[in-house]
Amino acid sequence: MPTMTKKTTILFPPKVYRQLERVAQKKGASVAHLVRQAAIQCYLLPDRKTRLQAVEAIAAMRLPVSEWPQMEREIAEGALGES
Repeated sequence: MPTMTKKTTILFPPKVYRQLERVAQKKGASVAHLVRQAAIQCYLLPDRKTRLQAVEAIAAMRLPVSEWPQMEREIAEGALGES
């Protein structure tokens, strides 16, 4: 994780904070980590619609592909540096 240099203060009702503490404890994380992850997932990652549009765009490319045995062989050869 990148070095964190910005700080914010978030106030929760006591009941919500206790619930977050329980979740964090079960996950072996801090409440701060849970909040950071939630912010990233909610506001910074592409939503489902955007991801589906990306998949559809890739599928529409009609890229040439071989049968699986040939593709598997090419992948293995590439990984081993063979041609």
